[in-house]
Amino acid sequence: MTFTAQVKVMPHKELLDPQGKAVMGGLSNLGLAAIKDVRIGKSISLQIEADTAENAKQIAEEAAKKLLANAVMEMFEVDVTPNA
Repeated sequence: MTFTAQVKVMPHKELLDPQGKAVMGGLSNLGLAAIKDVRIGKSISLQIEADTAENAKQIAEEAAKKLLANAVMEMFEVDVTPNA
């Protein structure tokens, strides 16, 4: 069975996010003062062949730990859905 895994990678909350700060400044300059914080991350879509959704999630988490996210600076979340 084929599953789609969405891996969301974001910088740790404790770390400075230079891209987020730059976007925050731009939004402020555009008069969007109601926005109080911006964090920039990445979304990665994986097509995984696996027997179960749990197995697909384990594969996606392994990929994130080994390559897609830097554990020192980033955290990640994995969401898996079956393909129709």
